[in-house]
Amino acid sequence: MLYQVYQFQDDLVGPFRELARFWMSFGNWGAGSVGQGAAQHFLAAMELISRFKLSHERPDFGISEVMSGNTLTPVREEVALSLPFGNLLHFAKETEAEQPKVLVVAPLSGHFSTLLAGTVKTLLRDHDVYITDWANARDVPLSAGAFGVEDYVEYIIRFLEEMGPGAHVLSVCQPCVQTLAAVAVMSQDDHPATPRTMTLMAGPVDPRESPTEVNEFAVKKSLAWFEHSVITTVPWRFKGGGRKVYPGFLQLVAFMAMNIDRHRTAHQNLYDYLAKGETEKAEKIKTFYDEYFAVLDLTEEFYIETIDRVFHKAELANGTFMYRGRLVDPGAIRKTALLTVEGGRDDICGMGQTAAAHDLCNSLRPHLRRHHLQANVGHYGVFNGRKWDGEIYPVVRNHILAME
Repeated sequence: MLYQVYQFQDDLVGPFRELARFWMSFGNWGAGSVGQGAAQHFLAAMELISRFKLSHERPDFGISEVMSGNTLTPVREEVALSLPFGNLLHFAKETEAEQPKVLVVAPLSGHFSTLLAGTVKTLLRDHDVYITDWANARDVPLSAGAFGVEDYVEYIIRFLEEMGPGAHVLSVCQPCVQTLAAVAVMSQDDHPATPRTMTLMAGPVDPRESPTEVNEFAVKKSLAWFEHSVITTVPWRFKGGGRKVYPGFLQLVAFMAMNIDRHRTAHQNLYDYLAKGETEKAEKIKTFYDEYFAVLDLTEEFYIETIDRVFHKAELANGTFMYRGRLVDPGAIRKTALLTVEGGRDDICGMGQTAAAHDLCNSLRPHLRRHHLQANVGHYGVFNGRKWDGEIYPVVRNHILAME
């Protein structure tokens, strides 16, 4: 019923958004007259109303070219492998130079993989980049079956197999657990496509370390509470009609509630910039929120299993994580070099949660391990923005280069 209420409300607001766009089409109101200031404020208000919506479709990555070496190189997106719940997306560069292949494992936590567009663009300077492009569960028909935590692990393995031997893997946030499990399983099997390096960034490998508000909320509620309070059914108007999901709009509301003052200030600034005609400043805010307000739904089984296995039981950290009926042993990782990255001001994944991977990968020799703590960055800053680009990325690049 929850999804139907949300969809009804969105349908109800739709005509007001259309009306606002109609008034915006008369953008020259008051030009050259004493009413120009009032008109600008009115149009700024109309634009904010027109933007009062969420998107449920993946935005574009917006990467058509990148500086590779000293050359501006064209980039095109190619689907290297298509599976029901996600594609392996390749950012193919028109260059003959061979560069290390890197799989970026994007989080499945309410946003599309385009949240990592900045991460990908930076990596493309020196690497041949692939990414896990997860599907919106509301668009996956029931006939595709279920998708849980172990299916996520399987997808990572299949994607690495498709990329072939000698690749590297970089995981951001929530899938650090599944990535570590996938590499452990491949190491246990002596799989030829086992990655040369594994970079884990701001992920809850052991959420018991320095628990944040997010961690505490996850553990203080029972699984029954989550099942009854946040799981809903996709309306039949969509391809995935009838599928039970954790809707992306709920995750967005939860994230925004954590920093509501910051989001309120950002939209006040957007209004002011639009009213003053400062389009460049306004565009930066709009670009961010176009991505931030693009949400995707998670399957019920993936969400509930994540709460249960990652946060309630901390199975990987406890040594009880099972994959397809077998115990996962990170101690089997002997050749894949490990880099962990944390942010000193991360309010989603606390310090020590990602570094816990080093205790689990206890067979790795010292020269194959490294931890990087980036001071004065929050969760998002670990993989995007100035600090990522100028200080964290060089560490990642050198880590990969050392194993080539």
